[in-house]
Amino acid sequence: MDLLLGNRLLALFAVLTGGLIIGRINLAGLSLGNSAVIFTALGLGHLGYGIPDGLGTLGLVLFVYCVGIAAGPSFFRVFVRRGKKLALLGVALVAAGGLAAWLLARLLHVPTDLAAGVFAGAMTSTPALAAATEALPAGSHAAVGYGLAYPFGVVGVVLFVQLLPRLLSADLARLARESGERDDSQQVSRALVEVLNPAVIGKELDELGFIAEAGCLVTRSLVGRELVPVSPDMPLEQGQHLLVIGRESDLRLVVEALGRRSERTDYILETEQHRMQIVATSRRVVGHTLAELRLRRTFNVSVARVSRHGVEYVPRSDTEIEYGEMLTVVGEPADLQRFAEAAGHRARAFDETNLISVGIGLTAGVLLGMVSFGIGGSSLSLGLAGGPLLVALVLGHFGQVGPVVGHLPLASRMVLQELGLVFFLASAGVQAGGQIADVLRQHSATLLGAAATVALLPMALGYLIARFVLRLDLLQILGAVCGGMTSTPGLGVITGKVDSEVPAVSYAATYPVSLILITVAARMLVLALPG
Repeated sequence: MDLLLGNRLLALFAVLTGGLIIGRINLAGLSLGNSAVIFTALGLGHLGYGIPDGLGTLGLVLFVYCVGIAAGPSFFRVFVRRGKKLALLGVALVAAGGLAAWLLARLLHVPTDLAAGVFAGAMTSTPALAAATEALPAGSHAAVGYGLAYPFGVVGVVLFVQLLPRLLSADLARLARESGERDDSQQVSRALVEVLNPAVIGKELDELGFIAEAGCLVTRSLVGRELVPVSPDMPLEQGQHLLVIGRESDLRLVVEALGRRSERTDYILETEQHRMQIVATSRRVVGHTLAELRLRRTFNVSVARVSRHGVEYVPRSDTEIEYGEMLTVVGEPADLQRFAEAAGHRARAFDETNLISVGIGLTAGVLLGMVSFGIGGSSLSLGLAGGPLLVALVLGHFGQVGPVVGHLPLASRMVLQELGLVFFLASAGVQAGGQIADVLRQHSATLLGAAATVALLPMALGYLIARFVLRLDLLQILGAVCGGMTSTPGLGVITGKVDSEVPAVSYAATYPVSLILITVAARMLVLALPG
């Protein structure tokens, strides 16, 4: 054992491997994920072993930079979009957690480093732990508080989203159905229509202005069993079958004007060549709603799905396209290619990692973090957590600043982000592990009580604000609470129970705001408590 763990590089790999294995253990649908590295690191530090120096700093910078790149496209825009109420709920959740941690630390005499760690763990936010650790003196025990509080944060959100509907006697399935009925009219659908109306027989497609006015497209005509492309000058025939694409409410009008929905089910539709994944980067589409873009009239295509922050959902007409979002677009191959050229890049063409931009962004972030600002006779700097985070947010928001690209392909970003995360957790845990026994003997009961309070109080207060002040419905509240607590496991529980896009959309609107504000709040908490 001494031969292996005495080598710092081998000790690092042992900590990472052991933590990642523990993180994959699934109990009742819950797992700790990569954050479990903190526990193996605490154990290694307790045994007196170490890992290579400087690794935690490198991990911290990589991690917060990738977090900022991911959140940048949404963070600034969300305050002026339709998700404003959800963003405000995220602010309330973070403020409640921060105030609870501050108050408990003062009342229970919890040391500043442990209080900051408890806040980060209860809010399940590793970026907050990074910001707090960087603001605290070397050798702090923030990682111990984080390790104790993190399970409370994970389990607390999952229990909250399951127990709240029961306490309110709410039927989530019924709410999902009602939400679906409200949203169906906005979802992109297709219908096979049999032409029966004598008023349209013999007319060419481009003569039927009501189809375009309704925002629909006729893309196919059934020939035998195969749906083939149509031309604008194709005359309509009695009994002809046409494939029409549009919103459900619009489709009903077009179907009635043409004839009736066909009962044919024996046709073949080649879907792969008529669907494309496109990453939105062009200013022609970014920042505009689907209603403003009028894609069906301009490009003869429709956006069927949007992927945002790892959550995929069906867009509405008022959905605003953000930089770097993955759009699943349907239409004719030529039309899809035309739209791809106007909107941004095909997904595969956007998967190249610009390492020069990454290097410039990281350098600018580190330099910005070193700059000291004079405030009230004292100096303050953003540090290695705040500087790279702020630069990444700006780059992510604008997409490109001069020659520097504010985008990382998802695969590259996730690798750098997770690598930075485990490096940082390993370093923080090993440093705190040497004193973990003494800390637990002195503060274990206090820390456990504080962790439970900081985890549950924001959710309870958040529900009251969402319900009685912001007037959100229960599905929106549940999704927003998961986003506000940065809890992906909680969202997974909801989406596994209801067939509705509402929780995912609410999560996507709240998550980036809370992610950044929790990081800022952790640093403010350190400054607000006595050293």
